[in-house]
Amino acid sequence: MQVSVETTSALERRLTIQVPAEKVDSAVDARLKQTAKKVKIDGFRPGKVPMTVVKSRFGESVRQEVLSELMREHFVEAVTQEKLNPAGTPEIEPLKMKAGEPFEFAAKFEVYPEIEVKTLEGEKVERPVAEIQDGDLEDLITDLRKQRATFEEADKAAEQGDQVNLDFEGFVDGEAFAGGKAEGHDLVLGSNSFIPGFEDQLVGSKAGEEKDVTVTFPEDYQAEDLAGKEATFKCKINSIKAQKLPELNDEFFADFGVTEGGEEAFRKEVRKNMEAQLKQAIRNTTKQAAFDALMKANPIEVPAALIDNEVDNLRRQAAQQYNLGEDFDISQIPADLFKDQAKNNVTLGLLVGEIIKANEMQADDAVVDGLINEMAQSYQEPEKVVDHYKSNPEMLRQVQAAALEQQVVDKLLAEAEVTDVTKSFKELAMPAQ
Repeated sequence: MQVSVETTSALERRLTIQVPAEKVDSAVDARLKQTAKKVKIDGFRPGKVPMTVVKSRFGESVRQEVLSELMREHFVEAVTQEKLNPAGTPEIEPLKMKAGEPFEFAAKFEVYPEIEVKTLEGEKVERPVAEIQDGDLEDLITDLRKQRATFEEADKAAEQGDQVNLDFEGFVDGEAFAGGKAEGHDLVLGSNSFIPGFEDQLVGSKAGEEKDVTVTFPEDYQAEDLAGKEATFKCKINSIKAQKLPELNDEFFADFGVTEGGEEAFRKEVRKNMEAQLKQAIRNTTKQAAFDALMKANPIEVPAALIDNEVDNLRRQAAQQYNLGEDFDISQIPADLFKDQAKNNVTLGLLVGEIIKANEMQADDAVVDGLINEMAQSYQEPEKVVDHYKSNPEMLRQVQAAALEQQVVDKLLAEAEVTDVTKSFKELAMPAQ
């Protein structure tokens, strides 16, 4: 086998591979003999078909089959011989296929980049620090009460938090548009479930009142024919209901798993959950800051094939998130939605993988145990959860991967210039608010 390697770009290689004619002919003859033993042709007993007939009937198809196999086999041998590390599936093209002459084909593919990771020495990384204040606890308890709030008819002007029942129809340039009309629609003011500015303009409205609301659709609105356009909604207010929060009583506490100890126990449970949430938020934010610094210090080119694969992974995750079904064709989801995220994921994966490899890192048992115990504390019987994780190989592997990732983050932070930045609980644990 003769192999020549051509570098066509930073990560793309083109191999030209030549296989001796004798090897091809020998493989074809062997396959034809196998075919002759099992082929059935009228007028001949099984296994007694003359080779001339077998070659006449099946020679070409057998040769093509053998050549396909030889291309796969010799491609693997060639990349091993040339010490190449392919990323993705190669594009293979036959070049010379004439019988009795050497068989020649080309394979074009990307390779993994050669990476020498730079440390984060001199790189600045911000690490958030935060404490739960009494006001944070009160705000969260109020939010929990709002989640179980009821609404009662009220004879008053609408306020933020009230539920307004209304009829409306939307117009752009004086023309009604599809999907812009509804009757008897319940809308909680302040829920931000409508176009920005819509709910604010209903504050102060009263039952029976008619009102025009003018808004501008966001530039990235899903309906392209409405994106960025100004619209007027003609609204009629049917009723206004005021929000009524549930009492802090045993029935309310039981909804959150607190059946003993009353309000004091409930508050302790809420604070414990807040502390776990804050700890996880600090860990995630710090990890992202460390990884951002790592990618900034180590700009690398990544194979397009790996990015394409990651785009498909993100498409599948999106399809699962929105319950689109197992038969949904993920190619219907535009790839551009995930290109940037996919490139970041692949880049980070290559860099982290190289750090683990270069430092011969393995998941530390103490870190693994710590993560499992931490997760278990949110359950009523932590010991059973710990046993379940440790007896389930797949779940244990996931925790080990998380532990190894955390060890990489710890290494990066030890190298970088870390500055603690004070944040609030809401900024870290409840960014959406």
